[in-house]
Amino acid sequence: MKNKVFSLVLLQRRIKNLKKEGKVIGFTNGCFDILHPGHVDFISEAKKHVDSLVVGLNSDSSVRAIKGKSRPINNQNYRAEVLSALEDVDHIVVFDEPTPYEVIFLIKPDYLFKGADWRDKIVVGRDILREYGGKVKLLPYLKGYSTTSILKKICRKNPSA
Repeated sequence: MKNKVFSLVLLQRRIKNLKKEGKVIGFTNGCFDILHPGHVDFISEAKKHVDSLVVGLNSDSSVRAIKGKSRPINNQNYRAEVLSALEDVDHIVVFDEPTPYEVIFLIKPDYLFKGADWRDKIVVGRDILREYGGKVKLLPYLKGYSTTSILKKICRKNPSA
């Protein structure tokens, strides 16, 4: 399996070269703690709009800050390896901050993908994309899937888990 994880410095270089070739770059991000069909569908939909899709992956410390001390279930190396197996993921960058603002600023993707549930929320990085004509694209979610609901289901079936 191809390792698709890049440091931010190497990713910047790679994206710059792809843009010189006229490639359209997309970006999305998340914790991807327990990969499920909703994640896979979302990534597949995003990839339909771009030549190269970058996935920003919250680091373990970032996930803990967002989701609480019991998360992540799977460490960042595990999560990156699973994401690397997806054909529609071209590059992965792990970030420690609560948001991928710096990553977006440095790679300047043509598209920033978020779920449709962000319609009435502030999308981190939208201001950056506006500066150079990039677009935020809200994609529908595959209903019935979420890591939180999977974890709740596990706990209901096995209360000692």
